[in-house]
Amino acid sequence: MKILVADDSRVMRQIVIRTLRQAGYDDHDIVEAEDGADALAKVSSEQPDLVLSDWNMPNMTGIECLQALRASGSVVPFGFVTSEGSADMRAKAADAGALFLIAKPFTEDTFKEHLDGVIA
Repeated sequence: MKILVADDSRVMRQIVIRTLRQAGYDDHDIVEAEDGADALAKVSSEQPDLVLSDWNMPNMTGIECLQALRASGSVVPFGFVTSEGSADMRAKAADAGALFLIAKPFTEDTFKEHLDGVIA
């Protein structure tokens, strides 16, 4: 399985990747994207099985990326790993087709809770 991790912070991408490995998802290929526009392009070129995206990023936000993917017909599983998790954001994410929204700070148990069943 290939997982695309999108965040404008290289450090945050590394934290997400480390948490994925700590949660037991250490045998998957990881692709990184530095913003929503990069993630949108890499969904086409890399064909990931799952996208984990920050919400707030320059050039194209995570929700704009998800909306663009769904508008293009992409059904790639998509979840947010972001600093905010308000009810409004969760509703907006779900309406756009996100599977989940993990709010920071998170743990490996949080990842397991949301990703078991999504990652084979």
